[in-house]
Amino acid sequence: MPAQSMAAPRGRVSVWPARRRRHTLLFCYLALAPVLALFAYIRAFPIAWSVILSFHRWDLIGASKPFVGFANYVRLAGDGNFWLAVKNTTIYSLATVIASTLLALPLAVFLSGKTRLAALYQTIYFLPVITPMVPMAIAWKWIYDYNYGILNYALSLARLPSVAWLTDEKVALWALIIMSVWKVLGYNLILFLVGIRNIPDVYLEAASLDGATPWQAFRKVIVPLAAPGVFTAAILTFFFAWNDFVFGISLTSTGRARTVPAALAFFTGASQLEQ
Repeated sequence: MPAQSMAAPRGRVSVWPARRRRHTLLFCYLALAPVLALFAYIRAFPIAWSVILSFHRWDLIGASKPFVGFANYVRLAGDGNFWLAVKNTTIYSLATVIASTLLALPLAVFLSGKTRLAALYQTIYFLPVITPMVPMAIAWKWIYDYNYGILNYALSLARLPSVAWLTDEKVALWALIIMSVWKVLGYNLILFLVGIRNIPDVYLEAASLDGATPWQAFRKVIVPLAAPGVFTAAILTFFFAWNDFVFGISLTSTGRARTVPAALAFFTGASQLEQ
């Protein structure tokens, strides 16, 4: 009997956890509501409205905006300049991802050690990330200038011919890639540093005791364990490069389709670009 009197009814045991769960979920939804509303206003609504506009013949002046269905998409798909811009953007994005990853990962391994000036180096590499894109693009335009740019001046010191970095169709895209890698290198570096510093020391110590060389430790310990951070950085860098608009319009606003990214082709109209 005492044991039976001390036992609580089964119904009361599950009431409070369920009610607490509901209160927790309600609090989470209320806390997220302002952020979700802001996201919907800034991101979701403009995207949905752009989709709606794409099915109309829309301009800012004319009062008539007729519904044309998929006519705009058919016209875009049949434009060779647009597909050339898509090709440019794909090359631009993949090259930015590969080059920034190959450069940032060894730098992150170096700065993850006990380096006296590690914080200074991290700041220097991260400065391009927080620099506004338009002033940075203008500065790079001066660097790439055919007559007065510092790159061609360095080439002249080495007795090499000057390069038309922004007007030569074979070079302009790679000039954009160099600037894009310089822009995102610091961001990837910080992501890789966080991943490498979270690797337990016991793994590297075990590799050292087993006689692994620094290259073997890097290839078989650091790279596999830092893979999630590398994958995240690669995805973010790819989307940044694919959606890039400022670099293309600031540096290669010459109207030539061979050096124009897809975002700029959308803005100017692919059919208006020159071959």
